[in-house]
Amino acid sequence: MSPSVLTHLECADCGARHDRLALVNLCACGGSLMARYDLHAPRLAALKERLSVREADLWRYAELLPDPGFSISLGEGFTPLIAAQATGRAAGCPGLLIKDESANPTGSFKDRGLSVAVAMAKALGAKAGALPSAGNAGSAAAAFGARARLPIHVFLPADTPRSFFGEVEAFGAVLHKVDGHIGDAGRAMRELLAGEGWFDLSTLKEPYRVEGKKTMGYEVAEQLGWTLPDAVLYPTGGGTGLIGMWKAFEEMETLGWIAPGRRPRMYAVQSQGCAPVVRAFEAGKDRAEPWADPKTAASGIRVPAPFADRLILRILRESGGGAVAVQEGEIAGAAREIARHEGILPAPEGAACLLALSRLLALGAIAPRDRVVLFNTGTGLKYPEALGF
Repeated sequence: MSPSVLTHLECADCGARHDRLALVNLCACGGSLMARYDLHAPRLAALKERLSVREADLWRYAELLPDPGFSISLGEGFTPLIAAQATGRAAGCPGLLIKDESANPTGSFKDRGLSVAVAMAKALGAKAGALPSAGNAGSAAAAFGARARLPIHVFLPADTPRSFFGEVEAFGAVLHKVDGHIGDAGRAMRELLAGEGWFDLSTLKEPYRVEGKKTMGYEVAEQLGWTLPDAVLYPTGGGTGLIGMWKAFEEMETLGWIAPGRRPRMYAVQSQGCAPVVRAFEAGKDRAEPWADPKTAASGIRVPAPFADRLILRILRESGGGAVAVQEGEIAGAAREIARHEGILPAPEGAACLLALSRLLALGAIAPRDRVVLFNTGTGLKYPEALGF
């Protein structure tokens, strides 16, 4: 019997139900589909206690994930949550913790979502998958595509850091270089998608990437003894992880694993060179207008028009958090500071979160006594040009 208690898919916009066994992208209304579970199922009664004897990967939460019926795992998930005392003291926040996603198999948090999405696409009958990427998602999709024997087509901006091109091709995926940014890569993919019969693995345009990403929320709670931090700083491009963690917190409240009403304040971190969510949040809008001419060395947050902008903005406001844009020219220095203090060489996106922390402390949005989780979403080793080494 499958361990999963997945019951159906539900549109985040109109609430329509969809078959959990259908190979599907979006609802007919255009909304993203979310996996829903029977959180009162008897088999979940002692799950929290059983976790301690399970493998240290994201599939430890198998009951609360879809079940593809086979494994393509590379050991993704259950990454370290590190007390960053030196960095925290220097910033004025001694309770700082870094969730280091660089420990994932291909070096980034994208492994979480793509391991689940690729496995489910294969299980439900997809013949090939395709996605636009700023780098790390393409590498993760290619790696898990290789494991699942599912052909993958990755569309990358031509100015993506060079290391990603070689990585995608090394895993056997088909690389498509596109002039422009990730939005242009997405348009180029869609021009070919239907005619080629590829399944769209784009951010929040299929139901299961968010399920892999939500495990970050489960892990933070488990690693903190089933409590939650006061604030989470998350580099936000497409926002899948932010949406996924909020979903995890909701599920854990229903399960009785965490105290109700104690969710963290969620902060979206972007660069001043591409900050559509920040601009919309500050203007009090529900939608983010596309950012013209997006430029940032933190390629993972160079997303000028996030598809799930409404969900992102709603979560930021519901949580009492916010959105922060940081100075582009300070990112490399922040990365070196984390490396020097903690022995972690962060991706530019993770380094941006340290800059955001300093700003939020100065504004009084985060207090020095707060326990704060900063997400380093990948390894800086893939960004030698951006980080100056």
